[in-house]
Amino acid sequence: MFEINLKRGTAALCAIAVAAAASSAAAQGSQQKKVVGERYMPTIWVDPDGCEHWVMDDGAEGYMTPHVTRDGKPVCRTVNMCGTLPTDQFFATDSYRISAAGQKKLREFFRTTGAKGYMIHGHTDSRASDAYNRRLSQNRANAVARVARSVGAAVYEVKGFGESKPRVPNDTPEHMAQNRRVEIICVK
Repeated sequence: MFEINLKRGTAALCAIAVAAAASSAAAQGSQQKKVVGERYMPTIWVDPDGCEHWVMDDGAEGYMTPHVTRDGKPVCRTVNMCGTLPTDQFFATDSYRISAAGQKKLREFFRTTGAKGYMIHGHTDSRASDAYNRRLSQNRANAVARVARSVGAAVYEVKGFGESKPRVPNDTPEHMAQNRRVEIICVK
């Protein structure tokens, strides 16, 4: 236990603190651990209305700030639906593998649209469980994103919505077919 004589001033206090730190460091010296850090690179995320945000995410926590011009105005892009893929034409039932012919069509699409980047959203009908549909729609959106990236297209967002955003009610086989889709949103 340390006693501090306040009449001696701060020099004595500093000497005690240094001695305590030195003995603590000596005790830990034999137990040193190497800490490996990760390098985080900021990216740009485009929200659904086309405005850009700087994003830094370490997997557990992250932050996002608006991407603004020098005078403080948000940087926003024109966003429009530029493609809808009926999944029945590109994927087999319960599959997220795109046929060779489908990949060829998609590569041509991404080469010729001239967009700055893309947001890719997968959707399903309501026949399976919500968890299954979300996973399937995410995997299908990822498959389309891989094709886009293979031709150098910038993909800003890939999401699987499952059955949560139907175009029409899931009440007939024809309506269910319309809800099974991958939407490609172009950011100009």
